[in-house]
Amino acid sequence: MFEIFTKAWKTKELQKRMLFMLLIVFIYRLGNHITVPYVNPKALANLTNQGDLFGLYNLISGGALGRFSLFALGVVPYINASIIVQLLTAAIPALENLQKEGEEGRKKIQNWTRYASIAIGALQAYGTYVLVANTGAITNRSWHVLVLILLTLVAGTVFLMWLGDQITTYGIGNGISVLIFINIISRLPQSLQQLTLTASTDPMTVILVVLLLLALFVGVVYFSLGERRIPVQYAGRMVNGRAMKAQTQHLPIAVASSAVLGIIFAMSMMEFPATLHQLMPNNTILNAMATSKLWWNPFNRETWMYVVLYFILVVFFCVFYTSITMKPDEMAENMQKSGGYVNGIKPGKSTETYLEGVFNRVSFYAGIFAGVIAIFPLLVGKLNPAFQQMNFGGTVLFIMVGVALDTIRQLESQLMTRHYKGFLK
Repeated sequence: MFEIFTKAWKTKELQKRMLFMLLIVFIYRLGNHITVPYVNPKALANLTNQGDLFGLYNLISGGALGRFSLFALGVVPYINASIIVQLLTAAIPALENLQKEGEEGRKKIQNWTRYASIAIGALQAYGTYVLVANTGAITNRSWHVLVLILLTLVAGTVFLMWLGDQITTYGIGNGISVLIFINIISRLPQSLQQLTLTASTDPMTVILVVLLLLALFVGVVYFSLGERRIPVQYAGRMVNGRAMKAQTQHLPIAVASSAVLGIIFAMSMMEFPATLHQLMPNNTILNAMATSKLWWNPFNRETWMYVVLYFILVVFFCVFYTSITMKPDEMAENMQKSGGYVNGIKPGKSTETYLEGVFNRVSFYAGIFAGVIAIFPLLVGKLNPAFQQMNFGGTVLFIMVGVALDTIRQLESQLMTRHYKGFLK
């Protein structure tokens, strides 16, 4: 990995791209420390330290939500909008046909995603304002201050979308993913400091947790690199007047493709009552759901029912997301048109059934692994209550590993392209 970065740094064009990314990161981190007007950040100390959904959003935003800075919403509205549009594209034939129209269709869908991000950002900005106001952190609760704060938060989200596009165009990798990765890395020193402070209570437990984390990290890397390869045989055929020999290729299916979204969907559902309780603390029903520690209460993180239901939901959403995004019928049709077939499987409907079975099995096993990753911080918290406030979210590990691997692949691709250009000259 370090060799790839060294070679990239020695390439003038890639060096410019890397320096541009560093400039964008500097601007982003600077904005994370500029507090929104009329907000007392000291009153928000305990808001995002609960290990719940707001804690995850604070981690993804690099601590901006905990400071209520200009970028407090981060790129979360864009992520939510992207997920919604992707699901709608799989469910609505008109959107699906638009996506198949090529570059122009994808541009239209991307523009709609940005507009949806603004609408979702406005809703999240208001919800965040209410939550922060309930903590007493808003020093002036007049209507014009409300409008100012909402406009500031939404404008911050729009600016981050623009920064992400600049990284994608002039930098390396997917801009939005890179911003999330930088934010997570920026929170690591605080997590290590908290781990050091916890070491004074039980050193042996800390050593055990560190070893488990290292094993978990290795497992996530191995899992993220894993793929199910389906051998596809192509018969000899004529292409553009040229005879193509029979050949065997592989149809790769990424194992971890639905893991992150499965965890996010499950966490959002499990934490929804607790989030509503923070917005409406005086509601009796929500208060009982969020605070009751009876074993059968599935909405309190300290109960075993929460752990079991969380695991089941992660598996379910991994299988569900794969079933609506993967198109075995289209794959089988395209394969048949190209003269390809899976050994031992008839083209057409039989191939579609075979691919659907493979997708279901892969997504089920991926869901089980993702479920183990998701409940790991809860199990560690039961091992030692001192670790309950630490964000050992599996989603964070998947994001970090996924972005790092994707960036390395793109660097390798850029280096390979320039290598061949030099060879042709």
